Amino acid sequence: MGRAFEYRKARKMKRWGNMSRTFTKIGKEITISVKSAGPDPSANSRLRALLQNARAANMPKDTIERAIKKATDKDASDYKEIVYEGYGPFGIAVVVETATDNNTRTVANVRSYFNKYGGSLGTSGSLTFLFDHKSVFKVKEKEGLDMEELELELIDFGVDEIVAEEGEITLYGAYESYSDIQKYLEGAGFEIISSEFERIPNDVKELNAEQRAVIDKLLEKFEDDEDVQNVYHNMQESDEE
Repeated sequence: MGRAFEYRKARKMKRWGNMSRTFTKIGKEITISVKSAGPDPSANSRLRALLQNARAANMPKDTIERAIKKATDKDASDYKEIVYEGYGPFGIAVVVETATDNNTRTVANVRSYFNKYGGSLGTSGSLTFLFDHKSVFKVKEKEGLDMEELELELIDFGVDEIVAEEGEITLYGAYESYSDIQKYLEGAGFEIISSEFERIPNDVKELNAEQRAVIDKLLEKFEDDEDVQNVYHNMQESDEE
């Protein structure tokens, strides 16, 4: 199994464990998508994918419908997606993805979290080289599917890693290949469980337990902030997580 899968497996149970936070995150993404390309899933591929994610997260149908309806309201919040990059203590790189209707508030909060734990907010793009930005799709495995044949076919669509596990297949591809991969999977009749973007570190740093505890506190501050959608870092996940 590849590097992307092992990294994601180590952190997936840790992130967004709180259901209400997950619903808030998806709700914001739905708002951004609807404002960008309209409320019709058949004409809005990103919204179509978000509805799959919402169902996978057991988001109630009425909550989903409310989010779409709210996004069509002319008075609905206009969220901007902004990425912040910086270093936490011990040289750990941290990328914070936000969706905010008040950038002044958000940047002030993000900077304060870095400063509180001995880190510093960097400039946009300063950590891009440390992470691979990936499209990640999870689909149900078809009966009688030839994995080698599928892998060879998907290379042309930007997929560079495929992992089959417990009746599900996880596909990793280039960030810019998201639309191509989605179109292929839908056209080939795969049931898409979820799809998202992730930042996979090119290399990870090992810390001792005391250092890890400090970084974990910093990450918790980010994840508790309502403007924050995702947080990525290059700290080696411990075996217990």
